[in-house]
Amino acid sequence: MTRYANVPDKGPGSKKPKIFVLDTNIILHDFKCIRHFQENDIVIPSAVIEELDKFKKGNDALSFNARNFMRELDRLTGNRMFGEHGVPIGKDRGNIKVELNHPFPHELRNLFQDDTQDHRILATAMWVRDNNPERFTALVTKDINLRMKAKAVGMEAQDYLTDKIDEQRVEYTRNEVIVKENFDPAKCQELTYGRGWLSPEDLAYGKHAGQQSDRTDGREDRPAPNQLYCFRWGENGHEASSCARYDSRTDRIVLVKKQYAYGISPRNEEQKFAMDACLNKDIRLVSLTGGAGTGKTLIALASALEQEKDYEQIILSRPTVILGNQDIGFLPGDEKIKMGPFIQPLLDNLNVIRSACRQGSRQATRIDAMLKEEKLLITPLAYIRGRSLGNVYFIIDEAQNLTPHEIKTIITRAGEGTKMVFTGDLFQIDQPYLDMWSNGLAHLGEKMAGQPLFEHINLRKGERSELSDLASRLL
Repeated sequence: MTRYANVPDKGPGSKKPKIFVLDTNIILHDFKCIRHFQENDIVIPSAVIEELDKFKKGNDALSFNARNFMRELDRLTGNRMFGEHGVPIGKDRGNIKVELNHPFPHELRNLFQDDTQDHRILATAMWVRDNNPERFTALVTKDINLRMKAKAVGMEAQDYLTDKIDEQRVEYTRNEVIVKENFDPAKCQELTYGRGWLSPEDLAYGKHAGQQSDRTDGREDRPAPNQLYCFRWGENGHEASSCARYDSRTDRIVLVKKQYAYGISPRNEEQKFAMDACLNKDIRLVSLTGGAGTGKTLIALASALEQEKDYEQIILSRPTVILGNQDIGFLPGDEKIKMGPFIQPLLDNLNVIRSACRQGSRQATRIDAMLKEEKLLITPLAYIRGRSLGNVYFIIDEAQNLTPHEIKTIITRAGEGTKMVFTGDLFQIDQPYLDMWSNGLAHLGEKMAGQPLFEHINLRKGERSELSDLASRLL
């Protein structure tokens, strides 16, 4: 059953179709939202239409959603008027209606002095509720401030839940490595120093040393593709560990070795998994999450440089988070000045790699040559719209600021031979209407989990500096 809002299970209005009044940000987030409310009715305040009109021009995702929603609304209405009850959305769906703006009830008119679109939307939602006392009515908005205002005046207000990832699922994707304590030393010796792999049967899969099943979904079958393992075992009285990954193509749990890429080496087990995924040509889609200083972007970039002969181009990009419906072009200065603040963090990571190479070495010289030839291209995400991405190593930094639709749009542009690495921190979201459960990076990990072409690694330990790690943990 589709989740759309919290509705009463009992009491007056529980059996009649509900009424949901949509804020502008719901439509800009998901232009197909009107099809996710099942048999319930939808009301669009005219203030929302006015706001959508500001987004009808442009090439960004907000403009795309605004245009497509208005086209869908125009298609539904055809030659008909909305009338008192609106027009049908489709089979097993409710009706949709555009409601003209209404003022606040007389006793509340002095509560909000500013005449804003948010206040007009809230007043209209209250009017709809008061004129349909027998039905459950709620304002649906991703704007937390508007939800608080609505609750302050007694108006039911809720978030849009359809695209929210379950909190437990988000937590699971952040703890995807299965740790096997006190594992059979003979098996670990065979994995680490012998043939380099184990069979799933060697795991006593799901149970070991009295432990319960490692699976969270109740299943006891084979491991999921690219499932990660860390085996703890004793050797000569000292504890040792081995990292491994389940390869579904060979049905083997293969050893994950420590690898080097352009002078960069992993400093912990999580980085070892990340480096292995970024260097593995069979894994075409990688998601790296973690806090500041955990090495996400650095590992992805170093791995790309190590494989530069295998790809026609290496592209590093990140979304340009700018308030309002404005393109990066509105910023002052020429193209280089405009892009500077957005690409500087990527250049910082490139400088770290350059400094790891010996001065005057072939690798350091090659980095400068790739930049000059644009074999290595660092650019804001907005500047690659419309490009065909064939045989490209594409790194998208700060991907937590992308919507699920934007993530999908990027991945569906991947041509033959292309590899994509998304990096980001689910706790550092700069977009006002995204959170750790609804952003595109969280959706990527949840929807792609278990696919042979995809691997997700969450990096926890900061390696930037002792001071940085201390601040991440304590502040």
